[in-house]
Amino acid sequence: MNQFSPKSLETVTAQAKEQYEGFVKAGQEQTVKQFEQTATAAKEQFEKATTQLLKSYEDLQAAGKANVEALVESSSIAAKGAEDLSREVVAYSQSALDKTITTGKALLTAKSLQEVVELQNSFLKSSFDSLIAETTRIHELSVKVTNEALAPLNARVTATVETLSKPIAA
Repeated sequence: MNQFSPKSLETVTAQAKEQYEGFVKAGQEQTVKQFEQTATAAKEQFEKATTQLLKSYEDLQAAGKANVEALVESSSIAAKGAEDLSREVVAYSQSALDKTITTGKALLTAKSLQEVVELQNSFLKSSFDSLIAETTRIHELSVKVTNEALAPLNARVTATVETLSKPIAA
């Protein structure tokens, strides 16, 4: 049998203690290293997510600003178009009133019933033709103004659809 002496027991105990401390120290170092790696990866992911969130917010803010600018531009075009249309309607109304007054004066100076009928027929025909022509012109102008006023808004809708169609950057 093998006998242990107190000296050999101390040596074995010291070696065991040394090995145990080495294992504990290696475990601590490995744990610290893994914690640092995990913390670094978490920090990188957080920074990446924060950067993407800020970019998305900036993109959203820029899109909102562009939408407001398009709405203001569209409203300005529509207001100017409405002003032009109103001017055209007033000018036509004035012209029609002038023709009515001129025809009225001519009717008052007519020498015969035949002349009154001819003047009135001529006035009605020219008034009707003028009304049809003016209505067509006003309609065309209205369509043009509407298309011009909607153009900035259509451009924003197109830009928004293109932006939303793009995949989110990873």
